[in-house]
Amino acid sequence: MTRYPFLSLEQALLVLRVATPLLFMAHAGMRIANGTIPRFGAFLETLGFPLGVPLVWAISVVELVAGAMIILGVQVRWAATALFVIAATGIALIHAGNGWWVGEHGTGGSEYSVALILMLLVVAAADRVAPKTA
Repeated sequence: MTRYPFLSLEQALLVLRVATPLLFMAHAGMRIANGTIPRFGAFLETLGFPLGVPLVWAISVVELVAGAMIILGVQVRWAATALFVIAATGIALIHAGNGWWVGEHGTGGSEYSVALILMLLVVAAADRVAPKTA
């Protein structure tokens, strides 16, 4: 265990910087691939949001573009902020009403979204640190 986690801090932050946006991008990709955008748009309209389908398309595009920006290291803090807003809004509108737990002990709760937000905070904070030179 003396070698665990087998990565330097810089390497671990890079893994987090790639993995975190990939989770958002996968979410958007599945929404598009499975054709669930109209259903999600209709749900948002029941909450009083106008133009639900275009809104969900906008959310999906932001997840994909901001995710790619973070992976590429372009405007990481701005892109992380956009994803943070999406996750926080999801908690407020959907997940908080389902409790804390996502799986095993509940369904659709806030647990996973809070973890994503914490990951985004680390990714954004790490972007402020200049890389070490060799």
